[in-house]
Amino acid sequence: HLQLRPGTNILMFNALAYTIIDEGLTDPEFIRTRVTEYDEFREFVAEYSPEAVAERCGVDAALIRKAARIYATNTPSMAMHGLGMTEHLQGTEGVMSIVNLALLTGNIGKHGAGVNPLRGQNNVQGSAHMGCDPGILTGSVTIETGRELFESVWKRDVPTKAGLNQLQMIDAARDGKLKALWTIGYDVFLSNANAHETAKAFANMDLVIIQDFFMNETAKRFGHVFFPATTSFEKDGTFMNGERRVQRIRAAVSPRGNAKSDLEIICDLAAAMGFEKDFAFKTAEEVWNEVRAVWPPGYGITYDRIEKAGIQWPCPDVDHPGTEVLHGESFSNGVAAALKRIKYRPTKEVVTGDFPFMLTTGRVLEQFNAGTMTMRTPNKKLRPTDLLQMSKADSARLSIANGEKVRLRSNYGEAVLPVEITNKVKTGELFASFHDASVFLNYATGPTRDRFTQAPEFKVTAVTIEKLNA
Repeated sequence: HLQLRPGTNILMFNALAYTIIDEGLTDPEFIRTRVTEYDEFREFVAEYSPEAVAERCGVDAALIRKAARIYATNTPSMAMHGLGMTEHLQGTEGVMSIVNLALLTGNIGKHGAGVNPLRGQNNVQGSAHMGCDPGILTGSVTIETGRELFESVWKRDVPTKAGLNQLQMIDAARDGKLKALWTIGYDVFLSNANAHETAKAFANMDLVIIQDFFMNETAKRFGHVFFPATTSFEKDGTFMNGERRVQRIRAAVSPRGNAKSDLEIICDLAAAMGFEKDFAFKTAEEVWNEVRAVWPPGYGITYDRIEKAGIQWPCPDVDHPGTEVLHGESFSNGVAAALKRIKYRPTKEVVTGDFPFMLTTGRVLEQFNAGTMTMRTPNKKLRPTDLLQMSKADSARLSIANGEKVRLRSNYGEAVLPVEITNKVKTGELFASFHDASVFLNYATGPTRDRFTQAPEFKVTAVTIEKLNA
């Protein structure tokens, strides 16, 4: 367990890569046939030896070298990372750095290997692959790459440039450039970092439509129209999991009250806007068949074929069994992949006399994301509120008792929550979840984002702690 200092992932991954090269733990044949820019990469990581980065990472150099040996010599080795990996200033580059390790050791394109993200929610893989990312069409193809096929199927012109992602939309609304927002299954206000700025953006909009199971915090505070939607237990469709397996989901119970499926709501609104012929879908299977028409690698995945078990894409025709292992012979952009030279860029969040702690936020087992569902279930009894995890040494130094409420304050805002004294965090570091709207931890998180995805830097915020009775 390498309990590194928050914000130093790139230093750590480059040090692991350095060790693999320095100690001769690479896979020379894989590098020769499937990797490019090896010499340039080897020269680049020369400055990232474990001994050079250990102090900044807060991890002993010997442990870094030991971890590199374990990964490189116990092939096949699989790398897995959670959502938190991407919630850094260099989140996307952190994932690229893990890919570097897999390429150096040949741990990709074979059973038991690979780089596998544990996405933040069920079916994130599926929704992203269907084109939820602006500028990406169904099947994760770019607008220009997929234009001809999509326009032939849709009988509509595809936009020439990418739209805005969710955080860019919030920025645009704050600046008066976006006046309406329709959110589906997401509590934007409670979930986004830098809640003060999010509130300004919503207050600047003329129309906010919320489509969800419950009246979430965004709906309560800023919503103008609410569309009650069904849960996944009340509708048919497909999910895609982390191993690219497309599998059926089926309604287990009937919708309650006036709730409709997302498909029904979207089609009804499209019809009201004059696009009934373009959204004349009656079943989830009809939607899936259109997906197959615009996504050649998934064409062979039919509802009949996945009635009993899912199929992994690529599956280009109805006789294809699916693909269990990806990248066995080539990558999406060719036979070989280039090693990425990723320079460490320190976060601007720095521990100081005014802000002596580094806060990391995340989730806990008993709750799920913004708590929209789990805060309405018996789970709330297991974890009624967010807790601020603090080391025994820090709590003793500040004379803070277990369960005592404190004020957590950053450059951006504050939150009040009880302390949980634990050995899970290091001295000088804190952890808290963000599930409870009465705490609203994201008033204290900041504006810094990953430059590629705009993901907020949830894992690194410099804060101070104040006793309420001081």
